[in-house]
Amino acid sequence: MQLGNFSVSLVVKDLAASRAFYEKLGFREFPNTASKNMVILQNDTCTIGLFHGGIDKNTLTFNPGWDRTCATLPHFDDVREIQRSLKGKGIVPVLAADESTSGPAFLILADPDGNPIFIDQHVPAPSK
Repeated sequence: MQLGNFSVSLVVKDLAASRAFYEKLGFREFPNTASKNMVILQNDTCTIGLFHGGIDKNTLTFNPGWDRTCATLPHFDDVREIQRSLKGKGIVPVLAADESTSGPAFLILADPDGNPIFIDQHVPAPSK
């Protein structure tokens, strides 16, 4: 199962203070991702999203179809294929992708401890 690019999405109380902290650790803004309530930062192969609103809990995030630079991969598992595979293994999404659609979609899982896992596909699935 190819889940794509991985990042950790963190809930922060003060976006500017959190950004300054992570920049001291060597993280830099991924180009053109900052907004009033969020920013994506990278350090080498690590990616974190800082969110002031928009998410309720720290979340593991996967982006099928993207590499770490948000370039579209030539081959990847569509989020609906991932969802069907997970359901076949007994993992039921908290919020499921509509399997009758194509293109960008997402699903949300929770691990046994309630940690959210966001599988967020931004690009159309490759032709087979």
